[in-house]
Amino acid sequence: MDWGMKNRFSRILNAKTGRCLMLAVDHGYFQGPTTGLENLGKMVNPILPYSDALMITRGALRTWIPAETDKPVVLRVSGGQSILKELSNEIITTSIQDAVRINASAVTCSVYVGGEYEKETIGNLSQIVNEGENYGIPVLAVTAVGKEMVRDARYLGLACRICVEIGAHMVKTYYCENFEKIVEACGKVPVVIAGGKKIEEKAALEMASNAIKAGAVGVDMGRNVFQSDNPVGMIRAVRAIVHENVSVAEAYKIYQSRS
Repeated sequence: MDWGMKNRFSRILNAKTGRCLMLAVDHGYFQGPTTGLENLGKMVNPILPYSDALMITRGALRTWIPAETDKPVVLRVSGGQSILKELSNEIITTSIQDAVRINASAVTCSVYVGGEYEKETIGNLSQIVNEGENYGIPVLAVTAVGKEMVRDARYLGLACRICVEIGAHMVKTYYCENFEKIVEACGKVPVVIAGGKKIEEKAALEMASNAIKAGAVGVDMGRNVFQSDNPVGMIRAVRAIVHENVSVAEAYKIYQSRS
């Protein structure tokens, strides 16, 4: 990893803790105006200061996020199907040159191991890893899980390891029992967990805490923040778990706080 790539990577991982709280708001590329993100800027800009990085598409970034923001961007560059179709049938939608113009700190795509278009999505990852190497931009691989896949350590370990073998610099996957086995399978490549579907706030905080204890370097959370009844409190609570190792009980009190 050369200096430029190391520098971009260091923007995403907090220098003091070596961890990351990423805010995921790229859902619209396949879900349209997702609940909570109908007006993306109105929701995201007040909570963005509490994150370490923003995962977003180029269109949403240019439409709703002020260019003055100092948060590193993890740019979603894959898409091609909506929730009405087979999601694994993705293409690369955004050029590496546009990622450079946006000043992205990393680029990301989904990989559907076991999905109908598994080979094509692994090919997408390979393409952006090769292009990222040319421009010094690291790649986050997202292990997307199809309807037929079980989210257990055996399957997720398989999916994550394939992403590592292809060359991903960071992996995003789901939390599960025996999560430490997934971390081990990724070697030196950092792993962040996906927040997934909206669940009760305390359960989401427990998931984040358990993942960090099992070796994850952070959390990439979306719906469990912006669909919460207290988004600012929730992202502050998750941040306290990620960077301060507070207990779930302490974090839940932070979530409940409106100040």
